[in-house]
Amino acid sequence: MAEKPSHSDAIQAMLDRLGIPVAYTESCGMAYQPDCMDLVETEPDVFGRQPYMDRTAHTAWLAMQKKAGEAGITLQIVSAFRSADYQCGLLQAKLDKGQHISDILKVNAAPGYSEHHSGCALDLTTPGYSPLEEDFENSPAFAWLTQHASEFDFQLSFPRDNTAGICYEPWHWCYRKQIEKN
Repeated sequence: MAEKPSHSDAIQAMLDRLGIPVAYTESCGMAYQPDCMDLVETEPDVFGRQPYMDRTAHTAWLAMQKKAGEAGITLQIVSAFRSADYQCGLLQAKLDKGQHISDILKVNAAPGYSEHHSGCALDLTTPGYSPLEEDFENSPAFAWLTQHASEFDFQLSFPRDNTAGICYEPWHWCYRKQIEKN
């Protein structure tokens, strides 16, 4: 008898609807991430939207952002919490534009498997750098994060050649203390 996946029937329905292979959950190298239920507002993101974060991760974010500011580094949120439903919509929009699911899954985790669902992941930028671009790795903000983010329990989730098979994302940082509790 096949082992039941750790995610819900609703997540499985999304995966099926998107055409995500059954083996994805075992091969992606990412843990199931239920939607965070303890969200708080952050400052507006670079697009003027109201992002949300897990309460504990937000406290750590504020401390890290403050410490970076004291070093002359401005850290800005590009995106934070995303529900599994929202993630499904992102992937569906890419499918509707003709992208293949295998290519999409190199850039976006499947619904239920994105760290953004946990409320602990942040996509970051800094003035002078375009959001969600690899060039962020050349910024003083990235250098600062590389040296100091772990002091606040944040970690770069998708370095080059990561086991999840997600493209290199120097902008994607996740608060690990909360993720490890899930």
